[in-house]
Amino acid sequence: MNEMKIKELYNLDETIAKDLFKDAEYPWEVLPNISNFIMELGNTLSEEEYEKRGENVWIAKSAKVAPTAFINGPAIIGKEAEVRHCAFIRGNAIVGEGAVVGNSTELKNVVLFNKVQVPHYNYVGDSILGYKSHMGAGSITSNVKSDKKLVVLKTPEGEIKTGMKKFGAMLGDEVEVGCGSILNPGSVIGSHTNIYPLSMVRGFVPAGSIYKKQGEVVEKSEK
Repeated sequence: MNEMKIKELYNLDETIAKDLFKDAEYPWEVLPNISNFIMELGNTLSEEEYEKRGENVWIAKSAKVAPTAFINGPAIIGKEAEVRHCAFIRGNAIVGEGAVVGNSTELKNVVLFNKVQVPHYNYVGDSILGYKSHMGAGSITSNVKSDKKLVVLKTPEGEIKTGMKKFGAMLGDEVEVGCGSILNPGSVIGSHTNIYPLSMVRGFVPAGSIYKKQGEVVEKSEK
């Protein structure tokens, strides 16, 4: 189970939300705490660097936010981030420095580390995306099981009962998700892993892998 721990998946120096993770072992443990964390952190942000807009929405003055984007609080949009045309941020969202939230992308209860890209028609809910992770056009996180039961994370070492009804995906640093892929509830993708386009991912995918399809995951070759 060590590969799914926060210290293995993420470089916490690449997020303004570093303190959110300090008392947790696994990343999904922080999902219920995102909202309160934003409220506390937002009120400490520098007024020289951040502007409070509306109710509990803090936007860096260096960020670019399209006039057609909708941002519901609590939310923090980091420095040099870009929120594009018709993006829909439903609340409880931290968008990291230099991150891109694209056209018609929807976010809810998420932490996007610095330099994350969700640039085209993505849905990301109840998820954490590590530094420089990228979701291709139309790829989504599915965060609720069809039978509405609690999410159980399946790993080679056995099952982990999360106790959560809503749990999308945990993407480690520099994960690449191909276009049109679906990350099923309880997906954990190790850092520096590539997911082929049109994939249906479930459970744990090791770091440094190439996910071709269910049951066909290979280790990246070193060049």
